Amino acid sequence: MTDLDEFREQKDDYFREDGPLSAPQREAFTGLRYYPENPALVLRVTPEVFPDPEVIEMQTSTAHLAMYSRWATIAFEINAKPATLTVYRDTMLGDLFLPFQDANAGGDTYGAGRYLDVHYLDDGRLLVDFNYAYNPYCAYNDGWSCPIPPAENHLDVALEAGEMTWEGAH
Repeated sequence: MTDLDEFREQKDDYFREDGPLSAPQREAFTGLRYYPENPALVLRVTPEVFPDPEVIEMQTSTAHLAMYSRWATIAFEINAKPATLTVYRDTMLGDLFLPFQDANAGGDTYGAGRYLDVHYLDDGRLLVDFNYAYNPYCAYNDGWSCPIPPAENHLDVALEAGEMTWEGAH
């Protein structure tokens, strides 16, 4: 079993026992849907950190606003097409956050977009592994407030990795 398989199994267990699902959804839950692991979408990229990161108010799926710092951009290629995304930093915890929407949004993946947690590598680069891309909790239950990926993080290329739309969602 790979690390990714183990991660997915643990996530399914969490959704069965707790997580964002309602009680009726939990009863019918048989597991989330995922793309097969895609090694080509495991990226090690150098962030272009903004010299003076601005704090922005990110819209959410409810009337709330979420505060994030526009921390850096990352550039890479997907299927020989150049792509650039903005990485945000949580203003409270400092964690790196990559909300994005790709060409599969509204089809194979959640229409509002997906999220990815980004990690520092020892050499100053970032690990951006789209195999771990996940749906926000509001994809499963309207009771959650989720940041909506800003327009600057909308891609016209499909990222066929990570979590897909779940048929049992609300």
